Order: sequence, then C-alpha cells, then structure tokens
Amino acid sequence: MNPAQPVVGVLALQGGVAEHLAALRRIGVTACPVRRPEELARVDALVLPGGESTTMTRLLDTFELFEPLRARLREGMPAYGSCAGMVLLADSVLDDRPEVRGSPGVRSLGALDVVVRRNAFGRQVDSFEAELDFAGIEGPALRAVFIRAPLVEKAGADVTVLAGVPSPAGPPDGRPGETGAGTIVAVRQGPVLATAFHPELVNGDDRVHRLFVRMINENSGHTGPVRPDTTEET
Repeated sequence: MNPAQPVVGVLALQGGVAEHLAALRRIGVTACPVRRPEELARVDALVLPGGESTTMTRLLDTFELFEPLRARLREGMPAYGSCAGMVLLADSVLDDRPEVRGSPGVRSLGALDVVVRRNAFGRQVDSFEAELDFAGIEGPALRAVFIRAPLVEKAGADVTVLAGVPSPAGPPDGRPGETGAGTIVAVRQGPVLATAFHPELVNGDDRVHRLFVRMINENSGHTGPVRPDTTEET
C-alpha cells in the first residue's frame, strides 16, 4: 500500500461495481475490485455497492469474505455502502414484506449503529430521484437516485445524520431524524459512510466519493491528491 495514496476496493460480488470504480478513478484514486480475502487484505478502504442484500450476504459467505470483512471493519477500515451496502453495514435490519417472512434474511456486518429497513420506499416501480442538502458536501443540492431504497429508522448517539428526505408516511416538509416526520438516507459513524441512494449513477457529480476519500485520508494519514471538483453551481 502506498502511504501517499489510498487504495480503495469495491466489493465486486453484485451491483454497481463498474460505476463505483469509474467514479473513484475519475477523481484520481487507485481503485480495484475485491472478490477474495487476499484482495481485501491489499486495500485501505472498501466500497459496498448496491444490489440485493440477501444475495450479497450469501455471496460473502460463498467467497469466504464475510468474516475477514467484518474483522477489517472492527479494526477501523473505512467503508462506504450505497443502498444494499448501507443494509450490509448496519447493526440491525428490518424487513416486514410478506414475501420474505420466514426467510434467512440479511446477516449484516454491524459497522454502523443504525437500524435499517430494507425496501422502505416500495418496489422497483417506486424508484425516484430527489434533491438533497448533504452535510459535509458543498455546492448545489445533490441529485440522489433511490432504487428499492432502504432507510435508517434509528441512529445511535455516535452516528451523524448527513441527509434526509420526507418520510413516506410523514408530511412533505418533515425534517430528517424526527419520528414520523422525516427519513434518514445518509449517515456517518467514524470512518464508515452509508447512503440509501446511488451517487455512482449520477454522471458528472462525484462529491460523495470525494467525501469518502477525505474520510479515508483523515482516518489513515494518506496525503495523496484528489483531482479538483468541477461540479458547477446550478
């Protein structure tokens, strides 16, 4: 590993692997896919992409990655999870859909002190986009793409809420973090970041990935440059 430049892995079992790799490389970061424990051992940080979280849990076991990944997270490895990645990083996962009752469900990694509800906004046809104010990210509102997205139902005292949208059951002007009013869709706890949406799908805006790289640098003392942000005000 180069002390001047972090190596960021992308968990390459399912989901938007290519899009996350492209976003990281656009901002000048060394990025590589991770499928095996020996590949995980060579990276400084890891992105867990979207996909189907139950399937990803099974694949983590199949590729003998679950326990090595959980161990790295407990050691303080920075991680970022988008959509299903948020579910995997959570401490507790809820899913009340009738079709999944009685199934094994998701075995999460416990890296974030949050309770996450899977598929909280509905099915694929209920996917949507929203403009977000995102703490720690400057510039215009962040365009967020939600696809069968989860939400954070409860966040622990050490978790920082970064962004929210109106709750599916709450008033349109609700504030995130207030019971029945708003829905938490982005959080951070120490070196771990998670979003319910897919920033890798928004071409030309890599600010969430830039934030994650800053977190890596803060955590490990890396000093490598990141290409300048060219996101324009709108």
